[in-house]
Amino acid sequence: MMGNPYSPAIALEDVAKHFGDHPVLNGANLVVPRGAVYGISGHNGAGKSMLLRIISGLVRPTAGQVRVFGAVIGSDVEFPPMTGVMIDRPGFLPQYSGLRNLQLLAMIRSQISQSEIAAVMRRVGLDPTDRRPVRTYSMGMRQRLGLAQAIMERPRLLLLDEPTNAIDPDGRQSIYALFQELRAEGVTILLTSHSAEELSALCDKVFVMRNGALAPA
Repeated sequence: MMGNPYSPAIALEDVAKHFGDHPVLNGANLVVPRGAVYGISGHNGAGKSMLLRIISGLVRPTAGQVRVFGAVIGSDVEFPPMTGVMIDRPGFLPQYSGLRNLQLLAMIRSQISQSEIAAVMRRVGLDPTDRRPVRTYSMGMRQRLGLAQAIMERPRLLLLDEPTNAIDPDGRQSIYALFQELRAEGVTILLTSHSAEELSALCDKVFVMRNGALAPA
């Protein structure tokens, strides 16, 4: 389900999220055109991750509306169509290899082949023949596996929370190149980052989260 082909990838209208008397988001507005790469900065606890959770359908907003490819999340659809998500620390079954984890996840929708799973692991810099369990992975390797999981079913939208966290500088450059490839394929990307350099290198437009709302950086 992709809706009107001229609708933006993401459209947020006055999105708010309160926990009791504590506002996390307070009237966030954002339009992300299809095929763009947009970034969000802000200090820890500013609401960046919560915003991605709401767009991904994992959390319902207290007020406001979220549209993804024209579909209203929580009304037209429960979860956004054609969307890959990496929010917070990726969670995998620690006793299995990276390949086996992705195979198990792929069984839910049965959309991709074994060879495609192996190819996407190589694309993020992991060896699909590595049989070590994920519990032995470094934080950077787990992050790469999280990226593989997010992109493996060929989404048209990626929601990525600190995607290069724990990845070394050389590895970061390869991930940046991957994002540029995905963009060239028409994928829309919304990411959060603490790195001004990263946001500048990757994004068409950057917003900062302040007082629960978004403003141009």
